[in-house]
Amino acid sequence: MEARTTYFGNDTRYRLFKAAKYLVYLLLSFNIYLFLQEELLALSFTFADGIEPGQLIQAFSATIDTAAWVILLLMFELETSALDDRKIRGSVKWGLHGLRGFCYIALTYAFTGYYQELVTLYEVVPLSIGDACSLVAADYSLLVDLDEYVPLDTVNCTALSGQVFTLTGFNILADSETLHSAQLLAWVDLINAADWILVVIVLEVEVRLQLRGNLSDQVMGATKLIKVILYSILFLCAAYWGYGGDFLDFWDASLWLFAFIFIELNVFEWQYETDQESPVAA
Repeated sequence: MEARTTYFGNDTRYRLFKAAKYLVYLLLSFNIYLFLQEELLALSFTFADGIEPGQLIQAFSATIDTAAWVILLLMFELETSALDDRKIRGSVKWGLHGLRGFCYIALTYAFTGYYQELVTLYEVVPLSIGDACSLVAADYSLLVDLDEYVPLDTVNCTALSGQVFTLTGFNILADSETLHSAQLLAWVDLINAADWILVVIVLEVEVRLQLRGNLSDQVMGATKLIKVILYSILFLCAAYWGYGGDFLDFWDASLWLFAFIFIELNVFEWQYETDQESPVAA
């Protein structure tokens, strides 16, 4: 039997593409658990006295964000690759769009969580008590990195240098260098979240136009330029996390870049199949 020709050249390359794609999707799904573990650990320091419903997004912004993105990614996978175009009609179409809409709400909600976390890191006051070690018995914690804390003790309190700050509303101390580093990472989180929302808006436009048969080469050229800029920003965010030593964020960002490259390739394959099925008459 003659091998099927695809955008990737042949069936063997296409199968390798699919295997790599689904492996990345699986790893991203596992990252939901990793972020949940990280944020549950931070919760014991930031909201040790209990958490109110309105504070959930600040406490679990990364977990909510990642879970919503994984669901959204699978929705795009269904529309751009797994489902036949003829099946994306009626209740299936509205079901996919409805679930994607729910994910967009969750992503916007998570974005506000990143913003709240950034604001919290700027709502600080200089330590009014000259000796931070005097707070050891007062159940204070020490910020060591973004979303990472350790109990304040007689050893680490003596290692604090320069100006020491307290986070307003929390029993958390931070020296100026650590606080500045955490603020920069929080800015990167916020920029990264906003950038991904823009990426998915552009992708949404492409998917809807493809379903209508209106995804022209001119539109693809325009969206490609926009996405080059957006993906470049995402690459810089990932590089900053790698440079800053935040491995989980770097690992997660790298996987997401691979995942959406696969979705982009899905769109190319989808358009190729459409062109093969409907050749232009000579």
